[in-house]
Amino acid sequence: MTSPTPQQPQQTPGAQQPAHPTEPADVPQQAPASQAPEPYQETRIERAIGRGFRYATGRALAPYQTAVIRIGFSATWLLFLLREWPHRAVLYGPDSPWSLDMARRLLDGNHAFSVLPWSDSHGWFECVYLLAIVAAALLMLGWRTRTMSVLFMVGVISLQNRSIFIGDGGDNVIHLMSMYLVLTRCGQVWSLDARRAKRAAAAVDGPEGPASRDLPGVILWALLGLALAVAQLGGNYGLSWFDGGPFPHLGWSLVLWGLWVTHGLWWAVQRYAPGEPRVVLDTLAKLAHNGALLVIMVEVCLIYATAGWYKIQGSRWQDGTAVYFPMHLDYFSPWPALSELLGSNGVMIMLITYGTVMVQVAFPFTLFNRRLKNVLLVVMICEHLSISILLGLPFFSLAMITADAVFLPTNFLTWLSARFSGLRERLFSRGGPAQPAGGEPDTRTEHSGGGHTLVG
Repeated sequence: MTSPTPQQPQQTPGAQQPAHPTEPADVPQQAPASQAPEPYQETRIERAIGRGFRYATGRALAPYQTAVIRIGFSATWLLFLLREWPHRAVLYGPDSPWSLDMARRLLDGNHAFSVLPWSDSHGWFECVYLLAIVAAALLMLGWRTRTMSVLFMVGVISLQNRSIFIGDGGDNVIHLMSMYLVLTRCGQVWSLDARRAKRAAAAVDGPEGPASRDLPGVILWALLGLALAVAQLGGNYGLSWFDGGPFPHLGWSLVLWGLWVTHGLWWAVQRYAPGEPRVVLDTLAKLAHNGALLVIMVEVCLIYATAGWYKIQGSRWQDGTAVYFPMHLDYFSPWPALSELLGSNGVMIMLITYGTVMVQVAFPFTLFNRRLKNVLLVVMICEHLSISILLGLPFFSLAMITADAVFLPTNFLTWLSARFSGLRERLFSRGGPAQPAGGEPDTRTEHSGGGHTLVG
């Protein structure tokens, strides 16, 4: 018996029929095609990493502070070389008690680098000494800062490693900072390079424009490459590829040739590949600059922290009499009457002794408090000025003041720049109001926290 045919439901007149037949209840409903998937949500760690990467590679930080340390260290070394000009042969030359043969044996043992052992002639020493003076002067003015920073480093380490028993703590600071400056963009402001870049940006520039040709830079780069090649082929002392360099398994030949190739590559990319290759190299340069700046700040903190903690362990610093003794040494008394006047006051000696220890120990812990950090900076600068006057150590004091300048507030440096620019306009312009200094990078961005950083 067959089943009856199912009857279709009766449709009420005027009622609308459904667009689609009714689906079984157990079939899942499909999401509308217009509904987009939820966007990916970054985690807190990913956002922090992204902010850190943008901060480290977005711009070259602290342009004014790096300009100050460039000018300060090059000026300190230049003044020292000029003051010791009459005694240069006794300090570093052929008349030195520390003979060249003894220096070579010592350099073989400590793997330090110097170009003075390349020749025994007096003319070679005079040439190196003069080149060190010229490199320091040009770096201070900011002319070809990338190249001059390398020549400045070579001059510093060559002379100091020739006679390592001559010098003080200030020489050690200059020795280290000369190598760090090579990795920084220290010519962004207050330099002849910055003025030349400003003029090139104002001119109509192109693939064959004035900024891209840079004939003096090309000639200088070629001459230095030729000089390095001659020294390399001559088998001179210290020019090894993978031994005896500033880093393990990295020789000075590899370092110097690497810097030479990098400078040439930078010029070629700027002229022939201004797109993505230039962005990549610029990002790497900013990363190197910011990394070297961090190393400089850490180095300054380590200097003060170790000096303060070693002083705490000394019995004379504990009983508050340590400052008394150097003031009564003839070698450290350029002004005997002033030293006697200050040294005869026991309360003042105690305050200076304990105050020195407290400031040096506390300074690294105050970097994240802008106001307290600035107060201690003023105290330490005054301390180094008093050392230069009372103990007769001007170059040590100038080197340490320059190292402290990496923590100077950016607002103060920009204010100082505006004052000097206004004074220059009034002195050298024939008429018209003083114009604000131009061609300098912005010191604040929306991500800089109002400039309240470790260096400003």
